[in-house]
Amino acid sequence: MTATSGPGYSLMAEGIGYAVMVEAPIVIVYSMRAGPSTGVATGTGQGDVVQSKWASHGHYELIVLAPNSVQECFDLTIEAFNLAEKYRVPVIVLIDAVLSHMSEKYVWKSPGEVKLVTRKKPTVPPEQYKPFEPDPEDLVPPMACYGEGYAVLAESLSHDERGYYDPSKETYAKLVERLTMKIIKNKKNIVMSETYMTSDANILFIAFGSVSRIVHAIVRELRSKGVKAGLFRPITLWPIDDEGLRKVASRAEKVIVVEMNYGQLHREIMNIFRDKNVLLAPVISPDPPTINDVYSSIGEIL
Repeated sequence: MTATSGPGYSLMAEGIGYAVMVEAPIVIVYSMRAGPSTGVATGTGQGDVVQSKWASHGHYELIVLAPNSVQECFDLTIEAFNLAEKYRVPVIVLIDAVLSHMSEKYVWKSPGEVKLVTRKKPTVPPEQYKPFEPDPEDLVPPMACYGEGYAVLAESLSHDERGYYDPSKETYAKLVERLTMKIIKNKKNIVMSETYMTSDANILFIAFGSVSRIVHAIVRELRSKGVKAGLFRPITLWPIDDEGLRKVASRAEKVIVVEMNYGQLHREIMNIFRDKNVLLAPVISPDPPTINDVYSSIGEIL
């Protein structure tokens, strides 16, 4: 595990690609701050949604979790380790600087109170072990550790199931497909989301992280005025719970994405809804956003 903010994550991009290729279970806590470049060093933002997944080159899948409270920072970090171990993939806990500086109550959970995933180990003898031979059910190879009697290879180049370098197009295509499909195939077991007052909503807000807390309050206020508003909060940004989102958005006449950037999550939501007008309400400020900041952004849309 390691932790960083945007500039540090940029510097680690090569390491993320390496971890994807050798299928190393790692967790990165990533605190988004105001940018580009050094921006406002202690300011907040949500401008790293795309970078959190696509910082490294090549095609791959990884998992990005987006807490919106101190409690979820605790709980989702545990879940990040579970997902990293289960799928042998980097998992990013993506928070913003508001959460990084936040103090609030949370419930501590001891190891006996949480479900912890046990690393899947090889069941074949060492002479039959192939470091990258996948389990046919979930496409994830069992992981032997150094010092357990198995030959362990961590090859960052295109490799076969033995871990030996193989640049052939057949081997490369098979490898990249599996690295991608082990997340896509298991998507239903990975995605998480939360809804608030969406059963009859004709205005659906989508927000994540600290901004979702403000939108939650706005939905409650709009409801008191007779406006049928609701909130969908993606907890996994990558992959996103598109199936759950489509269900809650079926009645919505307007879908409004509120985020502290100029439309990174918005672009992903537009790909999900080809038949709806998905609107963007950007909130651009290095300071923690207020309810008035969000209202001013969504005012014209409403």
